[in-house]
Amino acid sequence: MKRIIGLAVITAIVGLVGCVKKAEAPAAQNQSDERSYRVGIAKIVQHEALDACEQGIQDALKASGLNVVFDLQNANGDVNTASQIANKFKSDNVDIAIGIATPIAQALANTLKETPVVFSAVTDPVGAKLVSTLERGDGNITGLSDAIPTADHITLFKEIAGISTLGYIYTSSEANSITALGIVEDACEKLGLTLVTQSINNSAELRQAAESIIDRVDGIYLTTDNTVFSALPALVQVFGAAQKPIFSGDVTAAQNGGCMIAAGFNYYKAGIATGNITVDILKGKTPSEIPVKFLTDPSESDMLFDLDAAKNCSITIPEKYLSQANYIFENGKLTKKD
Repeated sequence: MKRIIGLAVITAIVGLVGCVKKAEAPAAQNQSDERSYRVGIAKIVQHEALDACEQGIQDALKASGLNVVFDLQNANGDVNTASQIANKFKSDNVDIAIGIATPIAQALANTLKETPVVFSAVTDPVGAKLVSTLERGDGNITGLSDAIPTADHITLFKEIAGISTLGYIYTSSEANSITALGIVEDACEKLGLTLVTQSINNSAELRQAAESIIDRVDGIYLTTDNTVFSALPALVQVFGAAQKPIFSGDVTAAQNGGCMIAAGFNYYKAGIATGNITVDILKGKTPSEIPVKFLTDPSESDMLFDLDAAKNCSITIPEKYLSQANYIFENGKLTKKD
């Protein structure tokens, strides 16, 4: 289907991770460009994954040898604020603007017609009308997609947790969430799972949404929905009290505990990759000659199992999967494998 854009290039999650080394920014180059570049970086909302992406972008640019001044902005989940940030970047004449997540990237693309725009953590950049193809950038726009292997995640969830009814909460106003909903629907149909969905408009509605479906599902799957993850503790509390498992498509947000399984790419490394795209543009490449980037290398992905959450749900994680994880949460503590 057309909604499963970019997933063909993502490696199946089982067996993908192996042993992952600590993410590192590239070493700083000796040469330095004397020109000062003003780089605007805006994220749609603050949470662990997008913060890590933002930091990776900054580290990659700092390591490039370029003289860079950052303008960091946070839209706090509000699309009107996103538009205001885009207008600010325009009036400030930034040399390049980076939008982390779909709504802020769309705001930048709609406002900045001459300034290069780099998007990051956008699930479906074609569906979001940021680019017309994944093969190259479009005009002044290119970037990185955070599409994840959703069908593989749900297959793994069914095997480990034995679910027959899956819950899914999504933000109705986010294009990436609507795209993800279609992928989840397709996966559940193929796997013979009953899907129970609930939409929200903002993070304040997440607890109520979780409470409205908790008695009708065996577990819940979370895609990379920024509104959901910005209020994740509320959902974790509801499902933890009901002793029902959570599968998170974002490992970074799951590192505080509560999600029985988490798998997906490393957002700090996504930031590094986004920063490298930005460096290429500042050094002379045009966005239209840079294809949309996907993280496909096994070292760019993480897997986490929360044994405390599994115990609470009376679920045993098979050793064959535990051995593949690079994060284990147990007894209230996160351990990272070397």
